[in-house]
Amino acid sequence: MRPRETLTESQDERLLQVRLACPDIARAGDLARAFADLVRHQRRYLLLKWIRQAEQHAPKPTRGFAGSLRQDLDAVTAVLTLPWSSGAVEGHVNRVKTIKRAMS
Repeated sequence: MRPRETLTESQDERLLQVRLACPDIARAGDLARAFADLVRHQRRYLLLKWIRQAEQHAPKPTRGFAGSLRQDLDAVTAVLTLPWSSGAVEGHVNRVKTIKRAMS
């Protein structure tokens, strides 16, 4: 999932071999990159197009993910539209869980 320009020549060559050997991996990788870009840049207008592509052309696990996005479309659209984030709260929850595990 790293940007192609950060790969070494041998890594880029190996990636090409894997993509040629397994088209499902290539499709899943392409869709994952497109989804990451869509979320990172909050391109809500591309969400339904991405879901349709994933439902039609992706390997089964990615199709399932796309279906779950469609089921909760309002929440996913809100994430891509609104400026609020639960990231800070999630960070605190993660820290508390880490401390709790360390104490066990």
